[in-house]
Amino acid sequence: MAAASPKAIVSPSVLASNFADLGNEIRRMMHCGAEWVHMDVMDGHFVPNITMGAPVLASVHKTVDNVFMDCHMMVADPKRWVKPVAEAGGKSYTFHIEALSDPENAHEIVDLIHSTGMRAAVAISPDTPSSAISDRLGNSVDMLLVMTVVPGAGGQKFMQRCVPKVAELRARFPQKDIQVDGGVGPGTVGCCARAGSNVIVAGTALFGAEKPADVIADFKQQIDSSKERWGTDRALEGLEDAGK
Repeated sequence: MAAASPKAIVSPSVLASNFADLGNEIRRMMHCGAEWVHMDVMDGHFVPNITMGAPVLASVHKTVDNVFMDCHMMVADPKRWVKPVAEAGGKSYTFHIEALSDPENAHEIVDLIHSTGMRAAVAISPDTPSSAISDRLGNSVDMLLVMTVVPGAGGQKFMQRCVPKVAELRARFPQKDIQVDGGVGPGTVGCCARAGSNVIVAGTALFGAEKPADVIADFKQQIDSSKERWGTDRALEGLEDAGK
């Protein structure tokens, strides 16, 4: 029996939410059909901005029932924060390969993440090739994240030149979750889905939508209808129109 295709998942980025009402904002997205919420943790070193840390994650974990926090760690020392994030209720921990002094030692942080019970994921920034994720690393993590904007700030324009990396990773890792993050919305989600992404991060496109439930449903439909293209030469059809 063939293995099931990875599930369509939408992970709203809380950077686009009203932080003064964060708990209710997250509940609203979950009620609209989002399986995860994307928590961007920035330390002011790996990227210039500072956002939230473990105390905010812990508050969300305590106040929002059954929340799956998809923690995107844009930090200079990803190993340092694994246990604090796990203790704060994080469910998935994404580290950037660019933050490692020696990418060959990435398996050490993956093992540490898994030892806490969290899912492990590795991210690549726009100028990092997908080949930076070795077969060994890709097979050891639970998810691969392709950034389609420069890490560190919301509201940037989608970089369509990053999408072929999604297709390359999907060809090598057909059963893995592959996430795309950065400038994704109704006009750009299609090419991400066709290339092979099954986990979509979106901020303004969801928190700013009049009917976010409809947007989430559309994202999932586009992923599910694209699965037959994955791993074929049709995966990048229409890419030239993305982001325009």
